[in-house]
This record gives sequence, C-alpha cells and structure tokens, in this order.
Amino acid sequence: MRLVVGLGNPGREYARTRHNVGFLAVDELVGRLAGVSGRSRFRALVSEGVRGTEKIVTVKPQTFMNLSGTSVREAIHWYKLDLEDVLVVVDDMDLPLGQIRLRPDGSAGGHNGLKSIFSELGTTTVPRMRVGIGRGGGSSTAHVLSRFNESEAAELPEIVERAVDAIDRWIDVGIVSAMNEINQRAEKPAPAQVQTAPS
Repeated sequence: MRLVVGLGNPGREYARTRHNVGFLAVDELVGRLAGVSGRSRFRALVSEGVRGTEKIVTVKPQTFMNLSGTSVREAIHWYKLDLEDVLVVVDDMDLPLGQIRLRPDGSAGGHNGLKSIFSELGTTTVPRMRVGIGRGGGSSTAHVLSRFNESEAAELPEIVERAVDAIDRWIDVGIVSAMNEINQRAEKPAPAQVQTAPS
C-alpha cells in the first residue's frame, strides 16, 4: 500500500494557483486508479483506489498549507505505514516551471507545508516530489498564491501528467531508483546547437 499526499490550500480562491500543484497531481493520479472511493477524513479529502495489485491512498489536507502536517500524521498512523511508503507532492519555486525532483529526505527548503509535516512527524526523512513553479519577480508569498499565466497554463496539463508518471515510477521501483531516473532526466543538457558559417 502507498500513500500520496498532495499539498495545497482549500477553497475556490486558491484553486489552480501555483501553491496547489500538489492537489492537481493527486487529482490526476486518482483519475488513473481503479475502484476509487472518496471521503473526508483526517481533516483532508481522502481517496482510495487500486493500481494493479496495489492499494493507493491519496490525501489532500484541508487545513491550509502551514498546518498540513496534522492530516499527514493522522493518515500515516491510521494506515500504519512506514515513511518509505509515503510520498509528499509539493510546489517549488526554486525549480524552473515543470521541472520535477524526487528526494528521500532533506530540508523543507522554506516550504511551510513540508515544515509542518516534519514538525508533526519528528523527522525530515520523508520522501517528497518537488514540482517547479518558477520564481516570480515579486514577493514569494504573492508568487506562490498567484495563478499561472496563459502560456504557463497551457503547459500545466503536460506538467501534471509528467508529475504523475514520476509518482507511478516511485510506486513501481521506490524512491531511490525513481529519483535516479527522474532527476537525471531533468539534468540532461540540451543538445548543442550546430554553428554554421554565414553564406
């Protein structure tokens, strides 16, 4: 069994903002599962479904970002899961738009949702997937709570699909192998441009 947490803020005013990329990824993941049932539990929206022979539970905390840890802790304890079977999906403005990074542990990097989770669980050894939202020119708070512009919004469905493809790899091979695949793919340099002499 695996548990995937998507972080975001509840409410229509925050829907499809940059800070809610975790919610978008979880929604896409749920759409790929079979036999899905949903309910409100752990101060979160919880869905249970099946992928192949494996049960997948998704959690979208409804407590606002800086209190997300409460829902995550309650869900992990209820399902009696080891942290290696949990993946937290978060936005990251230190990554270019659409870039995906998996990590098994590490700091919160200033993300209030991760800070809350680490505080509630008493550890930073929590597998997470960071989805790049780019960095704006204004304040960090204003940027993460802003909506994607028109060109970014056009890219968003493909970004979310790739994020869920990465979740699928994590389910199949675990955090370390998935990290090695996904992160290296993101770091491949672009093909060199061939310079031609002017005619």
